[in-house]
Amino acid sequence: MKAVYVVPFIAFGVAAQVLPTAVSAQESVSDAQGNLHIPPGYRTKYEFLGSWEIADTTGPSAKQMHNVYASPGTIAAFRREGHFPDGTVLVKELFATETQRMTTGNVRHAQKLVGWFELVKDSKNSHPNNKLWGDGWGWSFFPAGNPEKTTSTDYVKDCKGCHTPAQKTDWIYVQGYTPLHEAPGNK
Repeated sequence: MKAVYVVPFIAFGVAAQVLPTAVSAQESVSDAQGNLHIPPGYRTKYEFLGSWEIADTTGPSAKQMHNVYASPGTIAAFRREGHFPDGTVLVKELFATETQRMTTGNVRHAQKLVGWFELVKDSKNSHPNNKLWGDGWGWSFFPAGNPEKTTSTDYVKDCKGCHTPAQKTDWIYVQGYTPLHEAPGNK
C-alpha cells in the first residue's frame, strides 16, 4: 500500500519540475488586472538569454549593460516553435557600467542596478483595459529598489518606441540571444 501512495507523489513532483509552463510563469508576475511585478528569484529560476551593452556615443565607454532572463522552458519552446509562446516572461536588468583600463584593454562591467524591464507574451489580449498590454505583450519598467511598482503608464508611450526596429521579430531583438539559436548539442 505504501508504494501506491508514494509513486503518484513522486511522479507528480517530477512532472511539476520537468514541465514548467509559460502560463504558470505569467500568473506569477501579474495580477488579475494585468499589473506586473518582477518575479522573486528570477536569477536562479529563469534561463539566462544574454547581455547587451548600450554604447555611449560620446566616448569609449558604455552607458548601460542589460542582462536578460527568460521564464523556464522558454529556450526549448523558442527553438521548437520559432517564437515565444504565450506566457513567456522576459526580465531585463539594467545596470550602469564602469569602464576600467586593464592589462587586456578597456573593460566594462555592470556597476549599479538602474532597474528592470519586463515583458510578458500575451497574444490573446488578456488585459484590454490595461494600457501596459498590447501588440502581443505586457510591458513595464521598474526602478531599482521597487520590483513591485512600475513607473510605466502606457506601453505605446513608455516602451514601444525602443522596440519598433524589432517589430518583425515580435518586438524582441532575438538576434542577441544565442541560446535561442544554438543547436541543442552546443550548449
